[in-house]
Amino acid sequence: MEFVAVTACPSGVAHTYMAAQGLKDAAKKYGCGIHVETQGSLGVENELTPEEIAAADAVILTNDIGIKGEERFAGKPIVRVGTEACISKGGSIIKTLIAKLG
Repeated sequence: MEFVAVTACPSGVAHTYMAAQGLKDAAKKYGCGIHVETQGSLGVENELTPEEIAAADAVILTNDIGIKGEERFAGKPIVRVGTEACISKGGSIIKTLIAKLG
């Protein structure tokens, strides 16, 4: 399975990047690919390409603040979770997506 994600938090600092890492670690654990864009205090980093989005089975978006450019994901299954869930329960998120999409 392939996923794309966008992480962001109100302050745009630690939690944005910790959430990204939590999802990357979880995807690796379950043998999935993932590309994560961060929208933090430094702006947009690792911006998702149209090809990465097209190849994704699902999109994971943090819901702590609005995500810029959500229209890019039209037609894709979207899961909205908090940054804390991505950090502490990334495995659960990925495992649930695998079960639902598999």
